[in-house]
Amino acid sequence: MTEFERASAAADLILSRTPLRPTIGVVLGSGLGAFADALSDAIAIPYSQIPHFPESTAIGHAGRLVIGRVAGVAIAAMQGRVHLYEGYSAGEVAFPIRVFERMGIQSVILTNAAGGINENYGQGALVLIRDHINLQGCNPLVGPNDERFGPRFPDMSFAYSKKLRHMAREEAGELGIAQHEGVYVGLLGPSYETPAEIRYLRTIGADLVGMSTIAEVIAARQMSMEVLAISCVTNMAAGILDLVLSHSEVMETGERVGEQFEALLRAIITRMCSPQAD
Repeated sequence: MTEFERASAAADLILSRTPLRPTIGVVLGSGLGAFADALSDAIAIPYSQIPHFPESTAIGHAGRLVIGRVAGVAIAAMQGRVHLYEGYSAGEVAFPIRVFERMGIQSVILTNAAGGINENYGQGALVLIRDHINLQGCNPLVGPNDERFGPRFPDMSFAYSKKLRHMAREEAGELGIAQHEGVYVGLLGPSYETPAEIRYLRTIGADLVGMSTIAEVIAARQMSMEVLAISCVTNMAAGILDLVLSHSEVMETGERVGEQFEALLRAIITRMCSPQAD
């Protein structure tokens, strides 16, 4: 069975469980999964029940796909993702995005918890990703290419939609949320970076550092899906503050900014589906 066939089988199972037909997919990162609990007309499917779907093992990732509505808009929300550091390949990490596309989803909003390298960000800041640097050492497109997903060599010049970032900045302004944009660098993990590595990452132009998102973006862009990505700065990166980093801090910060984060997501999704969306 090809990856295209596996993704189609997973999409068929999901769509058989709900009458909703979402066109927006959301991936909720560490500590940010509560957004999906507030969806109306919702059904939740554990990843273990979806054919070929990888299962989350990381703390803070519930491992469920929730289909429901936000302000009347049908969306599919992943409560947690899988990561390279869990032992998954880049293709497996990107597989849920393949499933989204087979479900008819045209736009994805990817969220993550990230370390802040740019000292203009405070802990808890919400940052729109405008570009990324892939230092994870892998790519989900390695191997035979199935043209049904897209071209062998997809362009990444505009990986993060300017239109969606513009909408998100305007909605953040309306909500009184500080507007930040930055460059995200993805590393393999799971160990946090050393202070020397953070100095290097700052030198090459990174504002944020994390262990996810990049494979998902590459797969989405191969399939011509629009991408918006938002990082929650859950901690300042190693060496910036004289503190030891911990995953509990990541979770606590995600919970603390959850209400603000959820309000921004609701506003963006509503705006994306409005007749006046530009």
